Amino acid sequence: MPEPVKKTVKVVRPKKAAPAPAPRAATKVSVYNVQGEVKGDMVLPEAFNEDFRPDLIHKAVVAAQSNRRQPYAPMPKAGQQHAVSTWGKGRGVARVQRIHGSSKAAQSPNNVGGRRAHPPKVETIWSKKMNRKERGMALRSALTATTSIDKVRARGHTFKEGVSLPIVMEEAFESIAKGVEGERRSPIKIGAELLDKLGIYSDIVRADDGTRIRAGRGKLRGRRYRTPKSILIVVANKEGVAPCFRNLPGVDVVSLREMGVEHLAPGGQPGRLTMISESAVKALGQGAGQ
Repeated sequence: MPEPVKKTVKVVRPKKAAPAPAPRAATKVSVYNVQGEVKGDMVLPEAFNEDFRPDLIHKAVVAAQSNRRQPYAPMPKAGQQHAVSTWGKGRGVARVQRIHGSSKAAQSPNNVGGRRAHPPKVETIWSKKMNRKERGMALRSALTATTSIDKVRARGHTFKEGVSLPIVMEEAFESIAKGVEGERRSPIKIGAELLDKLGIYSDIVRADDGTRIRAGRGKLRGRRYRTPKSILIVVANKEGVAPCFRNLPGVDVVSLREMGVEHLAPGGQPGRLTMISESAVKALGQGAGQ
């Protein structure tokens, strides 16, 4: 009798669970008053302790820029409104379409004034989607990049040594513009003096010196000059802050609700020099803006 075939039983061993990542140390920063002096310190919330993901930051910025694009295309009959015909062979000239009663070529894609071979289409979909969790992770990662001195300097920002990043301002900063009511001092002058006391006004000078005439057709369409981005100011309510900073070169003043990845990482490059009010930091700790 033939020997019975022995069946081999494969033993499935449970996989070992990956070790949990070590918790990141909380980031401690200084809190400045409206005189530019250190008032105290505070621990930044978990929103500033996300892993640095430049790929997600770039993806979020590209998606935001793509979703703002508007459909455009030439008129469907552009370059084709001519009475044309071809001469055929035997005349020693190119066999292109020519206007009746003339030797001028027209309507063909390779002719002056002719139609385009592959024009843009209105039905083209430019928008790009991004997962909600990825978008939140990109925002928190961009916030984390604002705490790194190396990443902020790599973006080209200039500031004095010893500045705590991001620059957290006390609650009174939210109403700094109200202090000029009844005074003859310009709100912009008050904002510039505060930036000078904090040691970051040199970044405004850098943006002003970097202002250039834009290359290309854009300078004929209401955007003649291009100014580098400088300081980002994030507050809970910008009405009491914007008058002091809105005319400074490259400065953006946004509320916490408006803040996006494009503000924190213009052009997809993280590490923007950021000022943020204490109330906005506390709101981030409670999950606002994420």
